[in-house]
Amino acid sequence: MTITSRPGALGGATEQPGQARVEYRLARNAVVRDVRKGRLGPVDVCDAHPELLRAARNIGRPTGEDCPICQQEPTVEVTYVFGAGLPPGGRCPGTVKELDRLRRRADPVLCYDVEVCPGCAWHHLTRKYPAGGRRPRPVR
Repeated sequence: MTITSRPGALGGATEQPGQARVEYRLARNAVVRDVRKGRLGPVDVCDAHPELLRAARNIGRPTGEDCPICQQEPTVEVTYVFGAGLPPGGRCPGTVKELDRLRRRADPVLCYDVEVCPGCAWHHLTRKYPAGGRRPRPVR
């Protein structure tokens, strides 16, 4: 069985040239493999913060995959956005429309997508990427 995160699951975000996107799929797969081999126990990895679990239950976007740890509940994705003019703890947009609006703002932001199982509290950072900021004008 192959364990993967959904590649390119940015929900419509457009990447700008020169912007780096970091995928954590390999790290995620290593953690899942260590749990399955008994090197880590579920108690070691199923420790999501209560606020992350609340966000996952109320505004998480379905990933279409079952939890790789408990294999009983589907995982969801929650995005946190950090940047100037946002609360110190970032913003967790409740809709795709709000997320797209934050991604297009004039000030740059940094987005973090987290995969969460609301059932067993497993979570893993799947990717981080910059968004927003003024787009450079094309040179004529």
